[in-house]
Amino acid sequence: MSEPNVQVAIMSSKEINFELYGSYKIGNIERRFSGKCKAVYDGKSIVITSYDEKMTFAHSVMIHASDIRSESFLLHDVVIGKDFHWEKKEKQRFVGSLKFLVEKGKLTAVNILPVEDYLMSVISSEMSAGNSIDFLKAHAIISRSWLITQVESKKDIAKPSSKKLHKETEDEIIKWYDKEDHVNYDVCADDHCQRYQGITKVYTDAVRRAIMETRGLVLMHKNKICDARYSKCCGGITETFENVWEPVPHAYLTDVVDYRFEPDDFNIDFENEKNAEVWIRNKPAAYCNTTDKKLLSEIMIDFDRTTTDFYRWKVSYKQNELAELIKEKSGIDFGDIIDLIPVKRGKSARIVKLKIVGSKKTMLIGKELEIRKILSNSHLYSSAFVVDKEKIEDGIPQKFILTGAGWGHGVGLCQIGAAVMSKSGYTFDEILTHYFKGATIRKIYQ
Repeated sequence: MSEPNVQVAIMSSKEINFELYGSYKIGNIERRFSGKCKAVYDGKSIVITSYDEKMTFAHSVMIHASDIRSESFLLHDVVIGKDFHWEKKEKQRFVGSLKFLVEKGKLTAVNILPVEDYLMSVISSEMSAGNSIDFLKAHAIISRSWLITQVESKKDIAKPSSKKLHKETEDEIIKWYDKEDHVNYDVCADDHCQRYQGITKVYTDAVRRAIMETRGLVLMHKNKICDARYSKCCGGITETFENVWEPVPHAYLTDVVDYRFEPDDFNIDFENEKNAEVWIRNKPAAYCNTTDKKLLSEIMIDFDRTTTDFYRWKVSYKQNELAELIKEKSGIDFGDIIDLIPVKRGKSARIVKLKIVGSKKTMLIGKELEIRKILSNSHLYSSAFVVDKEKIEDGIPQKFILTGAGWGHGVGLCQIGAAVMSKSGYTFDEILTHYFKGATIRKIYQ
């Protein structure tokens, strides 16, 4: 195959201000445009203003550069970290083509560019470009693998699907979120898919080298490209694919102890709640168990560095705070919250099903991201937690303390663990075979 293009949704708004640096063609209009522009959806059509000229388009319009290597465009007020504690807006610059399309009464700005150019930004956006070359190579390969599976499967997504992303009854809400969310493009630019911030991030020689030296390399399993996944910190053991997304096991996305050997003095059969509690309340040896500030400053992007307690963490809520939070996030009035009970845990001790017991309502909630959404104003670090209840009055706890492990869904490569491995001398292929059991590396285009 040849190198594919990827369509990346950057932002969505009624009005988008942008700047063209170079010579761009807007739709089928013959003359070229540059400078400050504005796109607005007026409820019927897309209106693009360039200085005093207004152009109207139906439901989508393409804006092409004369030369994607030398020309670029800037988007204003791009939201990064959507719904996370560090959410903010930025100006971001991109190469390639720009497409505006209408979705749900708003404009979506989509960047279309070659896969390798996209990866240059992803590697610099996901983790610090100051990481070691072997970590950057490993990340390039899994990011490329995941991306190409999304591009290739897009045709199937556009067809009617029998897959259900949620199960909702009077007593149970089970949801998972994945690529089926995106129909009009391949991926989005935020943490839902892979962080992508155009050429805003500084590319280092190490990032360029990592992309060039791994060009076309992907992870394969039984002659299929791996739907490779990764998260910030697994918490000591990685999670299985089916406990987070579609209930279909992937042999290369199974539970992996994030260390050289099995943990001493711990039973990692987390179907037994006592084992899970011992694991979460302690700090077993793991590659991702690090508090080395210098190392973390080399590994993590600036806004991620505010999070220092990712391996083991604590969050506390007063009764009224928790009850209001759950009501707001779920849309269900549980009354006073009496208990949070793990019903099913995954291989990493992440809760897959949680019973919320209230004075008015009791329900099962899952999977892991739905649990994290309901129990936090943004996203709880992970669903691997145990619960302590304090100040119980008339059977109602007045305080809940959640003690947890890890940051993110925990499936596939553990970014902090992999970065620590690379700093310890492991090569990119050793890192990949550690996290993706049974997978091999293969070149699929030149």
